[in-house]
Amino acid sequence: MAHRLYGRKKNVKKGFQFTLMVVGASGTGRTTFVNTLCDSNVLAKKACHNPEEAHNEEGITIKPISVELDEDGVRISLTIVDTPGFGDNIDNERCFDAIVAYLEQQYDDILAEESRIKRNPRFYDNRVHALLYFISPTGHALREIDIELMRRLSPRVNVIPVIGRADSFTPQELHDFKRRIMEDIEHYNIPIYNFPYDVEEDDEDTIEENSELRALLPFAIIGSDEEIVVNQRTVRGRQYPWGAVEVDNPQHSDFARLRSALLSSHLQDLKEITHDFLYENYRTEKLSRTVHGGDADNAALNAEDMASQSVRLKEEQLRKEEEKLREIELKVQREIQQKRAELLSKEEALRNLEARLAQAQLSDA
Repeated sequence: MAHRLYGRKKNVKKGFQFTLMVVGASGTGRTTFVNTLCDSNVLAKKACHNPEEAHNEEGITIKPISVELDEDGVRISLTIVDTPGFGDNIDNERCFDAIVAYLEQQYDDILAEESRIKRNPRFYDNRVHALLYFISPTGHALREIDIELMRRLSPRVNVIPVIGRADSFTPQELHDFKRRIMEDIEHYNIPIYNFPYDVEEDDEDTIEENSELRALLPFAIIGSDEEIVVNQRTVRGRQYPWGAVEVDNPQHSDFARLRSALLSSHLQDLKEITHDFLYENYRTEKLSRTVHGGDADNAALNAEDMASQSVRLKEEQLRKEEEKLREIELKVQREIQQKRAELLSKEEALRNLEARLAQAQLSDA
């Protein structure tokens, strides 16, 4: 199911840990989006004070930054993984390699920790649960760099495409640009995170919400570091000669829906897909290479380690299934008790009615 409420309820009290990577070339609104999302200046804007150095290619830098957020009373430990320098070079091959290496390193750390006989209680899971890819607002279609990045990264992370600086389009231009992007994603068979749902298992609210979010892809984002006054209200937005654009206004931007999905309604789903599918696929590939001698650097993960790890994973899966079964059993028991109480109440009412009828008949006699 797209929403797993049981796991969410367990974590509400202690809060959530979530890691979000943001990737996009300079000028796509990546930095402003993060600062708007966190409602603070988390990322500094790129500045070049020496014109003679403006042409220099610095290469990509991967920078994790941690912030604490409160989302409707729930504490979220959010790690933003920024990637300044992506897409700014003539040859961006090293950018692709650097991001893939970072994603896989987090999986390797988990794999090594799971293989320990004694776990580290202070170990911190840094796996990236979602990646927002900022598509340049060209108004045409996906570029080769867009296609290549999403194709390479989608096996390792939940990729969600967004259009930065969406206020540079008219509504019709934006609609057409979104359509062309989704046509390209389908044509090149890029498996992005498309807010999955199961019509047979999920409830109507989940299906409706996920359908609406899927229809918004790619999300049109407008960010702002400034506050403006609109109709006597102070809001985040941008002021133009022709009017104002509000960040949280769904008629102007998809920002509010995306923020809610990332930090609330789909947070747990993104984490579970990361662990149950993306990480498991990587783990299988990694251990297969180790068994066949293709990964000499990690030969420490021998057959005995893999066997014990497999047992632990199966035990963990069994434990989760048992917890779900217990929840179902308790629910059924509660329903049976409720029905029994209703039945006893009706039987008592029937006996009272029969008693009154009998007494009435005696009185008439």
